[in-house]
Amino acid sequence: MAFQPIVDVAQRTVFGYEALVRGLQGEDASSILSQVGPRNRYAFDQACRVRAIELASTLGLQSMLSINFLPNAVYRAEACIRLTLATAEKCRFPLERIMFELTEDERTSDVPHLVSIFSEYRKRGFITAIDDFGAGFSNFGLLVDFAPDVIKIDMHLLRNIHLDARRRTIAQGLLAICHGLGSRVIAEGVEQPDEVKVLRDMGVTLFQGYVFARPALAALPPVDWSGALGKA
Repeated sequence: MAFQPIVDVAQRTVFGYEALVRGLQGEDASSILSQVGPRNRYAFDQACRVRAIELASTLGLQSMLSINFLPNAVYRAEACIRLTLATAEKCRFPLERIMFELTEDERTSDVPHLVSIFSEYRKRGFITAIDDFGAGFSNFGLLVDFAPDVIKIDMHLLRNIHLDARRRTIAQGLLAICHGLGSRVIAEGVEQPDEVKVLRDMGVTLFQGYVFARPALAALPPVDWSGALGKA
């Protein structure tokens, strides 16, 4: 398990850390997820949650812990959340500092199922988030029935946004949707100071990406504020 910071550039503080799946030899998430199928999806999802909370607690994380979840592994939200609740209690990790992210890569057409998951998580005190927003169309339908606390704008839309007027126009439209729903926005996958500057000018304050810090295996990496904000 690796961690990457999510930063608040307005306050120059760490908003939280996302827990990222890694193999025993440091293999990236795609190589690990390729081995996950219907038979082991539930066990994998549960193990990742437990490992993320336990490791974050061991490392002394004092901010938000963001965990990706697989909706197709959740057969019933109130039942599948029990181990997470027990682990958080054992580790004395506050539920309000755990954010569950739905990723666009885990597609499902069962919007009522997603809404039931998010509703149960919010009822329990967790923060809810949609990852990779703008990468596809499935999550737009979800927003009709449920507005998450946080929406993460997809990195491919933001890449070289300082050089592309069309990307800026699309990003401004997505930001208007997010703000209209009352959801906070995280610009993810940001790699260049110029991208940070443009997005800050649009009103974005929460960022995640290599320009601030690369993921670190079993560690909470420090933030490179000067490198990221030198031109911002």
